[in-house]
Amino acid sequence: MRKSKQRSRFIALCIAPSLILFSTFMLLPTLNIFWMSLLKWGGLSANKKFVGLNNFKILLQDMKFIRALQNTLFLIVIVTIVTLALAILFAAILVREKIKGQNLFRVIFYIPNILSVVVISAIFSAVYDPDGGLINSILSLFQPATWKTIKFLGDQSIVVYSIAGAMIWQAIGYYMVMYMASMSSISIHLYEAADLEGASKIKQFFSITLPLIWTNIRTTLTFFIISTINLSFLFVKVMTSGGPDGASETVLSYLYKQAYDNASYGYGMAIGATIFIISFFLSAVVNKVTHRDVIEY
Repeated sequence: MRKSKQRSRFIALCIAPSLILFSTFMLLPTLNIFWMSLLKWGGLSANKKFVGLNNFKILLQDMKFIRALQNTLFLIVIVTIVTLALAILFAAILVREKIKGQNLFRVIFYIPNILSVVVISAIFSAVYDPDGGLINSILSLFQPATWKTIKFLGDQSIVVYSIAGAMIWQAIGYYMVMYMASMSSISIHLYEAADLEGASKIKQFFSITLPLIWTNIRTTLTFFIISTINLSFLFVKVMTSGGPDGASETVLSYLYKQAYDNASYGYGMAIGATIFIISFFLSAVVNKVTHRDVIEY
């Protein structure tokens, strides 16, 4: 009995530092966001007025916020689907196929992930430049006389796609390495048996590779949602600042403008609370939809 109590005390002592840090820097600030979302407050003054759910009522009628939310959800879907597909494809090729310089390709694909988002945004801003940008320069070679430059970051209809392209380029290498680690742990004997049965490479991919890395895919899907929401703010802030005319605004960039530029801190925290609920809901839905029995070999 005494040993059991000593063991419990030891476990509690080991957990206590992490629990204190988590409560101080994660739990309490999160709860504080929900409290501040009920206030009308500029953020710096001592004048705080309790307005209840009024900030949320205004939020539901705020078309700029709704547009920013639509852009964010669009980026989550597009960036997730394209990045997931390309990362799995490149991982499968580098793991399963005998290609010269495989290690070099791994390094090349992973380089964007070690670069700062500000650097990547500057690179793509130069690539998208309507006057001397790489894409417009290449496209102008085919129709030099009639070519009209594309304003990737200045056209409301394509600016979100342009930001999505930069985000996809930045993320592929990171997830590719994760999938390569999972694929490398799959026994080669399974593929040898499939070859003897006459299964094609595509059939092997969908029947062996994909099911056996499915747990990893489910985990990374949650990462996709959280990282897209967070990184979209940085890309938008550096590349477009929400322009043109709010066409590239995301929920976090709109939150920043309301809380700090417009001195509506309480309203900004209402946006933050809404984002927290939406991201939690999306993660729960993804985990539920992608749930399946774990396949072992």
